[in-house]
Amino acid sequence: MQQIVGILIVLGSVFGGFFMMGGAFHQIWQPIELIVIAGAGLGALVIGNPTHVLKEMMTQIKKIITKKKYDSEFQRQLLLLMYELLQLAAGGLKALDAHVEAPKDSPLFQRYPRVLEEPKLLAFIVDNFRLMAMGKINAHELEGVLEQELEAIHTELEQPAKSLGKIGEAMPGFGILAAVLGIVITMNTVNEGATSGEIAEHVGAAMVGTFIGIFFCYGLIDPLCNMMKQLVNSEGSNKETVKVVLVTHVAGKPPLLAIDAGRRLVALNIKPSFAQLERWINDLEGRDNAPADDSSRRGGRGAKAA
Repeated sequence: MQQIVGILIVLGSVFGGFFMMGGAFHQIWQPIELIVIAGAGLGALVIGNPTHVLKEMMTQIKKIITKKKYDSEFQRQLLLLMYELLQLAAGGLKALDAHVEAPKDSPLFQRYPRVLEEPKLLAFIVDNFRLMAMGKINAHELEGVLEQELEAIHTELEQPAKSLGKIGEAMPGFGILAAVLGIVITMNTVNEGATSGEIAEHVGAAMVGTFIGIFFCYGLIDPLCNMMKQLVNSEGSNKETVKVVLVTHVAGKPPLLAIDAGRRLVALNIKPSFAQLERWINDLEGRDNAPADDSSRRGGRGAKAA
């Protein structure tokens, strides 16, 4: 909704101001110049990027259009999935084989569909549980391995935004290119005996190309690149959460403390409190969350022992 409001503000300000100054729609509707500018930009994008970057670019744009967000429910599912995996790992990492080898078929993973919808995050989780199961690795070694992997992933995922940003910066130049072609056509009409009114109309149409290039650059592509960068940062934050949970677990901390260490890296606007995390885990395990009841149960056990 926020993005739609922003688009309406941009369109209303630019084109509303133009119409208020007495402009008419037909004066700025130049489909041929649109084809020249958009086609040149698309061609440059294809020339300058390998196929996997273009595919990732389309994937990120699709996520933005479908408003896919990493909200508090996503964080709940991610943290609880990691908690359940650590609980299984406490009985031996071999117990995880059936789950990490085919996560989409695992009933454990199927309880967390939002995580299953993220193939890169899912691969990061299962690959590193496999790494831990292959042999002894201490917390320092694991942290170093994961940091290098996350850096490589982030560099690759931010490339589409960088490439699209370069095309956005080139859009004013493509607009000038379309304007120059329009002026060339205008000069030919002068040679053919065009009137001053016809010449002015052709020059005005040619200048629309410059307008389109600048508008595409600052009104559309630059905000889109910014949204793509934020999306990549959010995905990176999710993987950082998983990294911290795994490193804390390998350091010998209990599952709840490991999950809490990951919770601390969640963005502030969706970060659950420790008490909320405890409630989620208690609900998962079917335990009563009332401290007084816990104390009475402990007291009862102590009385019986006495």
